[in-house]
Amino acid sequence: MFAYFCLLSVLILVLVDVVFFITVSTTLENQSRNRVVNVGNEVVRVIDLSPGVTLSDSVFWRYREEGIIAYILSPDGAILHPDGVEISETRIREALDHAARLKDEEDAAYRFEGFMNFCTNVSLNGESGVLLVSCSLGIVRDTVSNLQIYMLLVSGVALALAFVIAYSISQKLTRGLKSLSDSAVKLAKGDYTVQFVNVDYKEVAQLSDTLNEMRDEVKKSGDFQREILANVTHDLKTPLTMIKAYASMIKEISGDNPEKREKHLQVIIDEADRLTGLVNDVLSVSKVSSNLGNLNPKVFNLTEYLYGIISKFGYLQQSGYNLMLDIDPDRYTRADEEKIGQVIYNLMGNAVNYTGEDKTVYISLKTSMDGQRIKLSVRDTGKGIPKDELPHIWDRYYRSEENHVRPVKGTGLGLNIVKVILQSHSFDFGVESEESKGSTFWVDFPCVPAAPPEEDSGVSGD
Repeated sequence: MFAYFCLLSVLILVLVDVVFFITVSTTLENQSRNRVVNVGNEVVRVIDLSPGVTLSDSVFWRYREEGIIAYILSPDGAILHPDGVEISETRIREALDHAARLKDEEDAAYRFEGFMNFCTNVSLNGESGVLLVSCSLGIVRDTVSNLQIYMLLVSGVALALAFVIAYSISQKLTRGLKSLSDSAVKLAKGDYTVQFVNVDYKEVAQLSDTLNEMRDEVKKSGDFQREILANVTHDLKTPLTMIKAYASMIKEISGDNPEKREKHLQVIIDEADRLTGLVNDVLSVSKVSSNLGNLNPKVFNLTEYLYGIISKFGYLQQSGYNLMLDIDPDRYTRADEEKIGQVIYNLMGNAVNYTGEDKTVYISLKTSMDGQRIKLSVRDTGKGIPKDELPHIWDRYYRSEENHVRPVKGTGLGLNIVKVILQSHSFDFGVESEESKGSTFWVDFPCVPAAPPEEDSGVSGD
């Protein structure tokens, strides 16, 4: 990181220096051009105001302190004014050639042999001549060279300062990132007490907060997994023990007694069903999570489908349970029928597990006033859910132990399965609960027209 900072600093300073040198050189050269043009025009005005008069040499020397000298050249290349000066033959020939090529619109200034020149045709005392005004660009070169030296010195100081600042910033940043990395390694080894702390930079501080949230979620997930392992172990152990015990009783005691044998076999069957339910709950979580993208929505009769699931709970009536129904006839929706079956089954099973002493569960399927939605409600009469627990009931592995009144314990996966399936369908759902008055779980389904026979049968018409 320090190397990148240093490289960036060097590139920036080089770019600044190059731009500065180009800008300064161009500016000074343009200033020299403008100056010789102004001086040339001024000499032309003096010549025009003094026709037939011998000019004083002062007009040709007055700008010498600026490095500018004016000459009058004859057509054959002789220097008419001022006296006693020398100029290279190449410059004279270039001036005469340039003057011969001049047009009214053409710029009379040009650069030649390290000089900025201004050339134009004039008439002095009735004789034709060429005015040449020259300014040495050596002054410009010297100025640019001095500025280059100063700029290099300033750039050197700036570069050294940039290296110091880059080193300081990189050390401060990498120190914070190294701290986060060390903390992440501890977290990976199972140390959930680790704290991600870094407030040097806003972005790193946000990363620290995110990692702390991740740590809390990982810890919560680990706690939930340990809890579900304990629950599943306990829930599997009990029916297995009972199955083994009753199988032994049939073998040793009731094998020849049809009445007792049937009773003991029924216990084995019930406990096997419990085991099947527990295993199915655990498998459903994995199956639902992995098949969310494989929904197979179709239009089906939700009313008939609901009655079909309710019929599977008919055996509860023998145990004193009452299912109170308020269901609109022939309501159709569009969804994945199999997965919606899991939702309804889990909601009804949850209500049966947590209902009150009256063992009553209320099930309703009602259409909204606008006819756009169908609301399924499953209500129990149990102890209700405390407000502080409501946000967590949809979490995987969550289970409110104190409200569970049936001897059969679940895995805490049912409502999470409901949540995942309904979210994959983008259906609204929720729960309303009041302590000591029970809970109502509800789902909103879209209400659609009945499917045509072709769609129901899965065969398209010709």
